[in-house]
Amino acid sequence: MSSEKVLVAGVDTSTQSCKVRVSDAATGALVRMGVAKHPDGTSVNPQAWWDAYQEAVAQIGGLDDVAALSVGGQQHGMVLLDDHGRVIRDALLWNDTRSAEQAEKLIVELGEEALATEGKADEAPADSDTNTPADPDAVHARGIREWVHAVGTSLIASITITKVRWVAENEPENARRIAAICLPHDWLTWRIAGYGPQASAEEGLKALSHLTTDRSDASGTGYFDPATNQYRRDLLAKALLGTVDAQKVILPEVISPAGIAGTADPAQAGKNVEGGCVLGAGGGDNAMASFGLSMGAGDVSISLGTSGVAAAVSPTPAYDDTGAVNGFADASGQFLPLACTINASRITNAGCQMLGTSFDEFAELAFQAQPGAQGVTLVPFFDGERTPNRPTASARLEGMNLANTTRENIARAFVEALLCTQRDCLEDVRALGVPVRRLLLIGGGARSAAVRKLGPSILGMEVSVPHTDEYVAIGAARQAAWALATSSDPKAQAPAWPVEIDEVYPATDVEVGEKVYRQYVSHRG
Repeated sequence: MSSEKVLVAGVDTSTQSCKVRVSDAATGALVRMGVAKHPDGTSVNPQAWWDAYQEAVAQIGGLDDVAALSVGGQQHGMVLLDDHGRVIRDALLWNDTRSAEQAEKLIVELGEEALATEGKADEAPADSDTNTPADPDAVHARGIREWVHAVGTSLIASITITKVRWVAENEPENARRIAAICLPHDWLTWRIAGYGPQASAEEGLKALSHLTTDRSDASGTGYFDPATNQYRRDLLAKALLGTVDAQKVILPEVISPAGIAGTADPAQAGKNVEGGCVLGAGGGDNAMASFGLSMGAGDVSISLGTSGVAAAVSPTPAYDDTGAVNGFADASGQFLPLACTINASRITNAGCQMLGTSFDEFAELAFQAQPGAQGVTLVPFFDGERTPNRPTASARLEGMNLANTTRENIARAFVEALLCTQRDCLEDVRALGVPVRRLLLIGGGARSAAVRKLGPSILGMEVSVPHTDEYVAIGAARQAAWALATSSDPKAQAPAWPVEIDEVYPATDVEVGEKVYRQYVSHRG
């Protein structure tokens, strides 16, 4: 029997770059890795993703020896394709906010429909005023509830369906050309499988029928219900406004977590592997990161990048009628309740800039101050906020006087504010009855000594810090290994790849941290 390693590849097509990580299928050990940048901006021609993928693959000498591959990608990005398989317009990414108005419209429309239906059921007296408009706040709240129970999450500008509505309203000529709608990871998987634009509509539609996705990424579109694993074309129709028939639009086939999406074009991967390179279902970046961390029920990751994400693995769907927690699916067949802040590492970045320090110097200043920073509190909504929902808010320092306005207290207030925003997310997730037994701290912001050491006190529990690594790419590679295993054994389990924990910080000074958090809450409102 051959002793050669079986290799698998995980692709992370993120907002900033494309990473291609080749791993040992048995152990997850890194074999080689390539990285290529994506262009800046909130709308991007998908061709840039393809070019970056090719560049990253070239850096590592190709993927001819890879037996399986999966793609993890930025969620929510809208890719529109015509009947030839051509990209209709630049993809609108998750961070493109132009469809905020459309999100509100869709919420209100569903709220009005629900209340109107109830009104018909409770037939009004003949002399009553049936034309009295419903209270706008009640309509909005009901709309959020209807969306949450229909697709697991309420609508904000990030969600794909709002972007579809924006195109239907503002670019109807483009909307009328829509033959298929997919997401960034769907499109890249499709291209790696050898599909792309065709010379005729007949061949184009045939190629589009091979589009695939997974539960995790589909659950972020706003027109897929992760609890039933069904598309909601009735909701998609509300976004398309009759420009095209929602029943005829091609949506990617939803592949199970360990399912096989096809085989890679030998020119892309697996040329030297018998049977070719198996393609896994792929997934959204947050789900892939949790899969790369081998998270299970009761595990919660807090990822501190530009934004902050608290993601929990749960065996059952979570429905938050306030809309604060997104009820996404994960990459293992379970669910991924997720709360997100717009501001995370940018908080400490702003503090370093304000005080003119390095990150290490900033942490040392924070350690020299007392918990609560002698009453100085930062409300860190620099670009508005999503959790809590404060889209037009700005940041502010409160509680300052001549005695407590010191560099040390300001640094401490910035670090505490960052952690308190993530405590907000954690509390929202916990309020839904989601078990929280282990907390993993990842992302660039986790490199701060102040964040790591003060985290357990404010977050209220022990914090584990995994070794810094590319967990989206690792999760994609692990899924690829799983798909490869199921190709010969349908009952195969996901490989148990070890996750290296660098440090574990015990839950100390929790009562002190609780006071700091309550001080923060009193100021942020």
